[in-house]
Amino acid sequence: MANSDVFLSSFNRIEKWMRDEMGNVRSMGFTELVRRLAQKKQLMVRKYEDDLLQMAQLRNAIVHDRIAADFVIAEPNEWAVHRIQTIERELIRPETVLPRFAKHVTGFERDLPLLDLLKTAAEKRYSQFPLYSRGKFEALITLRMIGFWLAKESQNGVIDLKNKKAADLIVENGKYTNYRFVPASMHVYEVEAMFREQGTLEAVLITRDGDPNGNLLGIIRPRDIYHQVEKD
Repeated sequence: MANSDVFLSSFNRIEKWMRDEMGNVRSMGFTELVRRLAQKKQLMVRKYEDDLLQMAQLRNAIVHDRIAADFVIAEPNEWAVHRIQTIERELIRPETVLPRFAKHVTGFERDLPLLDLLKTAAEKRYSQFPLYSRGKFEALITLRMIGFWLAKESQNGVIDLKNKKAADLIVENGKYTNYRFVPASMHVYEVEAMFREQGTLEAVLITRDGDPNGNLLGIIRPRDIYHQVEKD
């Protein structure tokens, strides 16, 4: 199959999907479909808006500038074919957070001695510590928070850690949230948007239905997302 045939098939499936997302409108052109859908946060059309508009020009050249049934002036190269197939996959069948970010995540009780928590951080190189009280989620402690707490406590003299608990690290601030819970069905691009829009977010925790008190199925940190974005 020629590259132009593969390209057009993928392009047509994208166009059909966009029309369905807009209520199966027939009077709206491809460019307008792209621009309208790019404004919807729940879709990732905005990420590929420029690519889609350029792909539309290539489509027009293939369809309208064909000089013979078996000869196309604007034959797409391998990069263009791969690119539109990637866009199609991410628009129509976007990846969910599981299984990519599935991971065993250890929870800790709020009354755990702080020295034990620090020992775990040193030995296992953990950087996030979900705290629970009898199965109920209470907070997400991170190495950054531990460092801030130690710096603050040091202002009062020598820090005695012997009687401190993990719960002592919890910062009570209604305006500050360093975590979010999401269901296993959440799309990866939605989590990417969370990190981009919420500067205080340090981790996204995954449970089956997004319930904070559910079993932890995985965790996503900013570097997990942005490392993948750079590779893509």
